Amino acid sequence: MSYHNPFTPPRKSAIFDDYTLAEIRRAAATGIYDIRGAGTKRKVPHFDDLLFLGASISRYPLEGYREKCDTSVVLGTRFAKKPIHLKTPITIAGMSFGALSGNAKEALGRGATLAGTSTTTGDGGMTDEERGHSQTLVYQYLPSRYGMNPKDLRRADAIEVVVGQGAKPGGGGMLLGQKISDRVANMRNLPKGIDQRSACRHPDWTGPDDLEIKILELREITDWEKPIYVKVGGARPYYDTALAVKAGADVVVLDGMQGGTAATQDVFIENVGMPTLACIRPAVQALQDLGMHRKVQLIISGGIRSGADVAKALALGADAVAIGTAALVAIGDNDPKWEEEYQKLGTTAGAYDDWHEGKDPAGITTQDPELAARLDPVAAGRRLANYLKVMTLEAQTIARACGKNKLTNLEPEDLCALTMEAAAMAQVPLAGTSWYPGKGAF
Repeated sequence: MSYHNPFTPPRKSAIFDDYTLAEIRRAAATGIYDIRGAGTKRKVPHFDDLLFLGASISRYPLEGYREKCDTSVVLGTRFAKKPIHLKTPITIAGMSFGALSGNAKEALGRGATLAGTSTTTGDGGMTDEERGHSQTLVYQYLPSRYGMNPKDLRRADAIEVVVGQGAKPGGGGMLLGQKISDRVANMRNLPKGIDQRSACRHPDWTGPDDLEIKILELREITDWEKPIYVKVGGARPYYDTALAVKAGADVVVLDGMQGGTAATQDVFIENVGMPTLACIRPAVQALQDLGMHRKVQLIISGGIRSGADVAKALALGADAVAIGTAALVAIGDNDPKWEEEYQKLGTTAGAYDDWHEGKDPAGITTQDPELAARLDPVAAGRRLANYLKVMTLEAQTIARACGKNKLTNLEPEDLCALTMEAAAMAQVPLAGTSWYPGKGAF
């Protein structure tokens, strides 16, 4: 005879929670895996687990109105004849036309230009609108080669060779047929309305030696003018950074698992890769071991939201950061004003991630002409510029408080960690101690 204690409420499993149970039932009913956009939704150690140690007696702060704090950054100083000069170290990450609407890509270009920074193309090539409204445009060279041509390589200000992405290191891209309009299909030289799967690796190399050959080819095509970036997903950051440098990269872009994607398997997003916080210090160590720190620039992406995140990434050794999801939010993604329409799609503002379906009420992750027309690229560009300005000022405020006259002068010594995990990953002391896991005795 079973007995239930009426004073004790039923207890659900922490492992088999409501979401997990629903996913099991969905998989059993449909026989297909879940696809979605955005980045990981699980909680992992992040920049929130770090704090800055502002100046007091042992450090001297900068006077805000009298002493300058430089926010500029130069990218591509190693080999390129024409390195990129930016007013802020916050850049816009690669997001394709196809995943995003033409108006969204234009808005990103407009906002980046107003803020004095760069934006990046993505899988599928370069649009005239994007090039026309981006003062500084980085051209992504991806495994798919969709839309790639020598003319656009030369029109770009830098080239980013994409080896991996933080949301899916080791995995290829995905653009479903409902977003393959006539224009998208024409740019990619593929049929309209047919699902497009990008390869998980470049077709013409099998290792880092072939990457070196490819970088030399790109330099010859562009007369050694353009900086060459190499982008990797956060998986083995020490070795990937070292091999990218050996192959001849001017800049390494490192994308942690909080980085977003337009569409891939949910199981991939949540279970492959490493947190951004865990990626930075090994990459910096690789650059230092090779004597290339600050000579080869390091751009960090994946979950950057505020000026504090920017400052923490720079303090850990990065030269700049890239934002993707935050930029989309700034121009109108997941805006509560579309809540009624999000509800009709079975979701809510702030949780909408079915970007691959092409039904975005905000007109950002869609190729539907009526939905795309909802986004005013001029107004959205201004919102993005405002956001970038605020982030830069926030980072600058923190740097001043730490006594730094340039953002990249921030250093690990300016930080402490709130948790053991963050202390170990960032290799900065646990708050109130001089120790972090792996350092030795207290």
